[in-house]
Order: sequence, then structure tokens, then C-alpha cells
Amino acid sequence: MASQAFSLLILLLSAMAFSSDAGGSIGVNYGRVANNLPSPEKVVELLKSSGIDKVKLYDTDATVLTAFKDSGIGVMVALPNEQLESAAADQSFTDNWVQSNITKFYPATKIEAIAVGNEVFVDPHNTTNYLVPAMKNLHASLVKYNIDSDIKISSPIAFSALQNSYPSSAGSFKQNLTEPVIKPMLDFLRQTESFLMVNAYPFFAYSANSKDISLDYAVFRQNPGVVDSGNGLKYYSLLEAQIDAVHAAMSAINYNDVKIVVTETGWPSLGDENEIGASTANAASYNGNLVRRVLTGNGTPLRPEDPLNVYLFALFNENEKFGPTSERNYGLFYPNEQKVYNIPLTKEELENGQSSPDNGTTSQPPVAGEVSKTSVAQTWCVANGNAGEEKLQAALDYACGEGGADCKPIQSGSTCYNPNTLEAHASYAFNSFYQKNARASGTCDFGGAAYVVSQPPRYGNCEFPTGY
Repeated sequence: MASQAFSLLILLLSAMAFSSDAGGSIGVNYGRVANNLPSPEKVVELLKSSGIDKVKLYDTDATVLTAFKDSGIGVMVALPNEQLESAAADQSFTDNWVQSNITKFYPATKIEAIAVGNEVFVDPHNTTNYLVPAMKNLHASLVKYNIDSDIKISSPIAFSALQNSYPSSAGSFKQNLTEPVIKPMLDFLRQTESFLMVNAYPFFAYSANSKDISLDYAVFRQNPGVVDSGNGLKYYSLLEAQIDAVHAAMSAINYNDVKIVVTETGWPSLGDENEIGASTANAASYNGNLVRRVLTGNGTPLRPEDPLNVYLFALFNENEKFGPTSERNYGLFYPNEQKVYNIPLTKEELENGQSSPDNGTTSQPPVAGEVSKTSVAQTWCVANGNAGEEKLQAALDYACGEGGADCKPIQSGSTCYNPNTLEAHASYAFNSFYQKNARASGTCDFGGAAYVVSQPPRYGNCEFPTGY
């Protein structure tokens, strides 16, 4: 796998003439839809120790913003969709919002941008009409406090805002959005020298079209490339093709001078049976090779002069997110701060040859078009120590009772009785249940009392089995 990653790098360097001293930036989305995450102070230390110096939040939580004080980490905050109507209606609202959520913390907390809403065009509460007025009022408030030149304003759009995206050169925005909101928003971004925020997930395109899209093309592995029939440019990754589709859509309406920042992209390390491609190996390939691509390269084939700036989704697996299993498994880290897989996150790691992105927890990539089993091939289930004794005990009782887990080794005098703690015993029982059920999706949850890890747990001298 190391040779494959090296071959990919050579391919990209030779085909697109990337400069070794050029490159964009890597940030990470810090979501908190979970009940088992470390404290914000610990998160700051984790980011610093990992070399990540940009983070995107989904709110302006005071505890979190305070934790980032004097950290040197650039922070993107958000005004949530439910506040767009108020922000659009009255500048006094945005004045107060900026005073309470920005100037109270800035500049000690290095706030660099405000995301006004998130994927507003697909918001079921129909907040689209409030977006641009809210952005303008918010900017006027920043001007009032004389911080408008330091803090940019934009709004993340979903890739579904495009009417056409293939080939990339034919990219266009949906007609019902272009005149009412896209053009006014791009006007605002141009006038304020800001950038368009785009959320793009090649995983969704691959999972839905795995017979037509090469897995290697989707996860930045070595591949022969795809030629755009409209302009003759060759693409070696689906993400770059998606970004250039947005570039083309902007150019089509004469906004080719507005830059793009990818505010969300990622790949799940675990998914449901129908979520083709969701696996630890593929997540490691996608995120690891993307980091390598961003830090060592310039822009996309259509905009080679504009380095890529990307925020990975997400920092942690978030156990309280709704939806398919993948939604809870986009994290680079487990809640216990252990890496889900090893990938480079800094130029230093790349230069030192550390953490090859294809050296995940599995030895070979899955076959394109098949539901990957590698996401569970070397995984274990352990107790969430933050779930509380009552929840852990109830889950332990179920696993050893109705669940049919083999709990004999944690009985008094048996091989895994020590250490005699609820967390250790629950972890053994949960893992037994998980392995007996062939590590199937959803069998390591227990109502939030457990989560999957990719390193073998150790409690005393007890060894956890990987299968039955």
C-alpha cells in the first residue's frame, strides 16, 4: 500500500505539475452531536498535537470558543438556520449577535469566518429567502465593530445546488436558485472579497453509482483518469471534478473570480449494508490521499492557480446523529481520542513519510462495487465509560442475558474477571455480542453505551476475541 500511495503522488505531480512548496490548507469540522466527547479543552490539545490549525464549528458555543482562546487555531463559527429569519429582518439582531458571539471572544479566539446557515437551499423550513439579507446585515454589524476586514462571511451550499455536474465543464446551478439567491450571494461574496463555501461528498456519488464510478477515482488512489468531454481536461479524483463543476457553474453566470473553500468533505469508516464503499480502508484512502493532495498541490485542473482549502468532516464519530450508520462514523477520531485510522495531517508527516494513507487497519482495498467488509474485519466493541453506570449495567445485563454473549470469562475467578470494573466487564460482553453477530452494523451501540474501535482493547491480561 505504501508503494501505491507513492505512485499516486508521482502521478499527480507529473500530470499536473504541482509545486512541492505550494499547497492549500486542511481544517476539520468539530461537530458535537454526541454524548461521549472529550471536553473542549481536551479537543484543543488534540488538535494542536495533531497539527490541525483550522476548525469549523456549527454554532458559537461560549465554552467551546473560550477553550480556543490563545490557541492560535483559526475558527469558523456559524449562525444556525433557525436564526436566519431574525438576522434578515433586523440589523439590531445581528448587532447583538455579533456582540454576544464574536466580539466577546475575538481576537483572543482567532475567529476567521462566519458560516451563515448551513445548506440552506435544502432546509425543510424554507429559509432560502432570508439568506442573503441575513448575510448583508451580519456584514454591516461587523463593519460597525470594525472587524469586517478580518472575518469573512459566507454560507455552505450543498453540492445538490447544481442542476448539472457532469461533465464538470457543463456545471450549472439550479434555475430556481440562480436569480433569486445564487447571483445575489455571489455578488455579496465578490464585494466583500469572501469565498463560496461548498460541501462536497464523493462518497454519496460513488455509493449510488458504484457500477459506473471507479472506487480508485473516488478515493484518490492511482487510476487512469477521466477526461472531461467538454474541455479535454483530465481528472484523477471525483472531488476535483465536483469542485470544478461548481467553478464552471459560477463562470456560466460570470462569477469566475470568486474562490471556493470546501467546508465539508469526508468518507465514512462504517455504514449500513446498502452504503456501498463505507469502510475503514476507503475512509483512510480518501482522507489520507486528500490531505496529501491538498498540502502538496495547487488547485484543480480548471483552476490550477488556486490552492485547495478543505475542512474534513469530521473530527469525531458522533453517536447521537440520526440517519444511516455512516452518519455516526465520519470521524478521524473516536470519542476516546484514539485515531480511527492513521493518515498524515501535516506537511511534516508527509515529508517524514509518516502515516501512509493506505496503511489503515486493513491490508488491501475492497473491490469496487462491492459492499466492503474491511470496515469490520479488524474491529472490536468497547464500553463508553461516559454513558453512566446505570446504562452500562443495563446493557451488560442484556448482552450476557438475552443477547447471548459469552460472559463466562468475566465471572469471578475466570480469565477476564480482572480488572473487576463495570467498564472492563461491559466491554468484554459487548465485544462478545458484537463478534457473535459478525460485527454487523448496529450491533455495537447499546443505546450509546458502546462504540467500535480499530485497535484491540486491553484490560489487564485479558485478550478480546475477533470472531467465533
